[in-house]
Amino acid sequence: MTEQASITLPAKAGTPDRIAIVGAGRMGSALATALAAAGVAVEGPLRRDETVSADTAAVLLCVPDAQIEAAAAALPVRPGRRVGHTSAATTLAALGAHEAFSLHPLMTVTGAGTSFAGATAAIAGATAPALDLAEALALRLGMRPVQIADADRAAYHAAASLASNFLVTLGGVAERLAQTVGLEREPLVALVEASVANWARLGAERALTGPIARGDEATVARQRAAIAARLPEELELFDALADATRRLAAARMVTR
Repeated sequence: MTEQASITLPAKAGTPDRIAIVGAGRMGSALATALAAAGVAVEGPLRRDETVSADTAAVLLCVPDAQIEAAAAALPVRPGRRVGHTSAATTLAALGAHEAFSLHPLMTVTGAGTSFAGATAAIAGATAPALDLAEALALRLGMRPVQIADADRAAYHAAASLASNFLVTLGGVAERLAQTVGLEREPLVALVEASVANWARLGAERALTGPIARGDEATVARQRAAIAARLPEELELFDALADATRRLAAARMVTR
């Protein structure tokens, strides 16, 4: 593994002289490349079975959530060394006796070459210096750091999953239904992009359109019948989404 040259950083930035990245997957590779490009000395990305240098002041574990505790336990606890993870939902407790921090980029990461600039980063630290380190790393990568408490990690991650993972799942269901009428993905993608742009600009209540927003339950019933006939396994999902949309439409009427 190559080690990048270091540069002098402002004292208040909190960035260590060198950081080790443990985990050579997409996140580890992307962070190692981006931090090195930002002038931070990087050791790695290292595999789990490779040894971190004893004098490395910070270690960032970019491993699957289920492996964080074991990876942290395998590292000797050293005075002044801070150990962090990049998990969205995992708390600092998984890092054991280490001076712990976390840094989760709220974005999709495809591997080396990913730009983190402009993304939000959820950060946490067991001590003030550990939190400063997480913030400094986020800022060095051009991200916007936001402190998320351990008690809020699961809710934070659920919100991210709803906005990202579940949106893709929903798009897949819509695509399958559209295929039954000979419609390709592209028109649906344009519709999703416009809807997301409106949500970003107006917020959910003002951006909502469609039959439920208009109170047209007859049309909703016809949609439900089509789902029942063509994608019956998704009928429960349709009903849950329709109910959630009715609540959103009702909230909009209250705030008018």
